[in-house]
Amino acid sequence: MNTLKLGNHGPDVVTLQQQLLAHGFAAGSCDGTFGPLTRDAVLAFQRSAGLSADGVVGPQTAAALRAVPRPPTTGSQPQAAPNIPIEAVRAMFPDTPLANIQTHLPRVLLALQAAQQTELTLVVAALATIRVEVASFTPEEERPSALNTSKGGKPFDLYDHRKDLGNLGPSDGATFKGRGFIQLTGRANYTSLGPLAGEPDLASQPERACDPDVAASLLAAFLKPHAQAIDAALLRNDFESARRLVNGGTQGLDEFTRAYRAGMAALGHA
Repeated sequence: MNTLKLGNHGPDVVTLQQQLLAHGFAAGSCDGTFGPLTRDAVLAFQRSAGLSADGVVGPQTAAALRAVPRPPTTGSQPQAAPNIPIEAVRAMFPDTPLANIQTHLPRVLLALQAAQQTELTLVVAALATIRVEVASFTPEEERPSALNTSKGGKPFDLYDHRKDLGNLGPSDGATFKGRGFIQLTGRANYTSLGPLAGEPDLASQPERACDPDVAASLLAAFLKPHAQAIDAALLRNDFESARRLVNGGTQGLDEFTRAYRAGMAALGHA
């Protein structure tokens, strides 16, 4: 198989799409067109397999795809992400441009699938988290505000000495400000979550947290350690506990709750 990348067409792409599907990574229909959905599936597969995630199918990725998928074992099989229609997400993001949802929803679902976070409650909670953090459904950088910048001070100086964020002093606040779908903040989070999202050098390239594919993988990596607790809280309608597990507090609780309920209702789970 030749190197395959975005824009390629033909039978080799059909084979690639079939291989991705066999490994549990949906790439849209097996139509022989290497479009954005196929690229996102390749990225998700590469991260799952511990490969360099560039969305290009070179020799290493091709070899990994040819390997026979391991038979599923309890608790470890790559479950397919639930089908979340655009209209359901629009109910959660009523003021967000449709194009943003269409562009970024597939990569978020693929990242959650790669992290084996496919329970419906968790997927909707992830989307509700995005609704609170970046209502535009586009990875963004945090802006200066009274919460992060002292009066007359340099932007984000209130973060500089935050030991809970792992920051070490001046400039760390601005360097490791909030970015992405979850507004990842602090040297410690960039250092620990970067490798889990396929970005081992994220702390030295923090702007990468706003790359849409990286942002989606960071969201999945951030939620994964708390997945069981979040799921349990949501199943008992304890939205405050679910929000604390993500945010560490209750900021955005009402918005999170409204978005989650709207999404579940739109999916027929009111």
